[in-house]
Amino acid sequence: MQVICEREQHVLQIQLNRLDKKNALSGAMYRAMTQALLAAAQDDTVHVVLLTGQPGSFCAGNDLQDFIEAGALDSEHPTVQFLHALTQFEKPLVAAVDGLAIGIGTTALLHCDLVYATASSRFQMPFTALGLCPEAASSLLLPKLIGYQKAAQYLLLGEPFDGNQAFQMGLVNQLAEPEDLKVLAMQKAQQLAGLPQQAVRRSKALLKQPLKDQVQHVLHQELAEFEQLLHSAECKQALQRFFQR
Repeated sequence: MQVICEREQHVLQIQLNRLDKKNALSGAMYRAMTQALLAAAQDDTVHVVLLTGQPGSFCAGNDLQDFIEAGALDSEHPTVQFLHALTQFEKPLVAAVDGLAIGIGTTALLHCDLVYATASSRFQMPFTALGLCPEAASSLLLPKLIGYQKAAQYLLLGEPFDGNQAFQMGLVNQLAEPEDLKVLAMQKAQQLAGLPQQAVRRSKALLKQPLKDQVQHVLHQELAEFEQLLHSAECKQALQRFFQR
């Protein structure tokens, strides 16, 4: 299974398990994650969701070939459905990141409430190099988090950064050694799960409220731009170079 869902008391762990592709996300993986999030949202016994990958690879972004073959970026596209489920999820989301976090592997973290990572993790959002634009409302949320110039460095130039830098900029809450990462993330998830749940969810809603409508607006705006660029000549050339590497 390329997405493994396991329960530990009131915590649902969603683990990416496609290590041969460095956890690059296929349409089937997006659908599995979406179904898991939607089910968790309706299950009163699930208090927290923990997102994890494999040692050395959290998520290498989209499986580009699979992504292109999935068709138009409409409401039925598996990536779009996942983004809606992720951005509208009302329970706490915790992420444990080790290794590669590319594209949506980084931008998805902007929608998590707590993020734990290893210092050696490598984050990158190389959208422009592929002839594309940011997604997951990252063009809104990243500048809000780290300021415009730094966001431009990572979203326009697509420069990579490591776990230490992610911690310093506030994307990551705490660093851990690789062997301790999942234990730490699960401890924090269990701590959240043990708190009064109405208080936790309403507090998260209050934290998210100021940007809630804006996130959805920018998300759709990005998707529209993304789809236009996907069919452009420069994107096709960039993707051709990528596949020839």
